[in-house]
Amino acid sequence: MKENSIKEGKNLAIIAYITILGSVIAYFLNNDKKNAFSAFHIRQGLGLWLMYMLLGFVTSSIDNWFATLGFWIFFGVLFVFGISSAFSGKTQEVPLVGAYFQKTLSKLGI
Repeated sequence: MKENSIKEGKNLAIIAYITILGSVIAYFLNNDKKNAFSAFHIRQGLGLWLMYMLLGFVTSSIDNWFATLGFWIFFGVLFVFGISSAFSGKTQEVPLVGAYFQKTLSKLGI
């Protein structure tokens, strides 16, 4: 990936991980530019947020403190990994689920 493309897309890539609303905003802002670096991280961030919401719903029905703590640690590590990857200008998929997000969300046109 070109260095210029990474510099231009870094802000949107970082915003994509901040909140689910940040992912949606970054997606619409990237529609004009079609920056590949931003698009990669938007797919990663949006995938993480959607999975967070779905698994959070399931985890909230379990009345176990250890399950909740494991959930928070798991997603905390994945979000920190994604943000640090975007901040450093790398296109590394988040562990375990990043390849699935890239494949699935790119088919949807994101």
